[in-house]
Amino acid sequence: MEPKRKATKRAAEKPGAETASTESPSALIDARIEELGDWRGEVLARIRALIKAADPQVLEEVKWRKPSNPMGVPVWSHSGIICTGETYKDHVKLTFGKGASLEDPARLFNQPGTVRRAIDIREGDAFDESAFQDLVRAAVALNVSRVGR
Repeated sequence: MEPKRKATKRAAEKPGAETASTESPSALIDARIEELGDWRGEVLARIRALIKAADPQVLEEVKWRKPSNPMGVPVWSHSGIICTGETYKDHVKLTFGKGASLEDPARLFNQPGTVRRAIDIREGDAFDESAFQDLVRAAVALNVSRVGR
């Protein structure tokens, strides 16, 4: 007699799996921006435009969808994650997965880390868009340099 195997859920049975397969990541990010409908949505939309301008080959993804966060987290990638864009009640957090390896002469990173570093943007904060695009380009260059290692 064969031992019983533990039942597992397939992706199609998970909540939101149908939506994930039918909506593009870009459409999900559009919906998230629209759903926010406030300054956080405006910041996320502006950040998205800056990332796309800095790296026209960027891939938009949505990761970490779950019942407590059905819209997931917008992620921008090019040969690896460039950054994520999370929204909270009082700020938008842009986390660079390899942020600690990036030079930041404009001192945009305001959340330190030994691997990741983040930029928290609050309503009304001044933001150096050119320096942000430099960070995006540096993150892409770092990702590309590590491909195949």
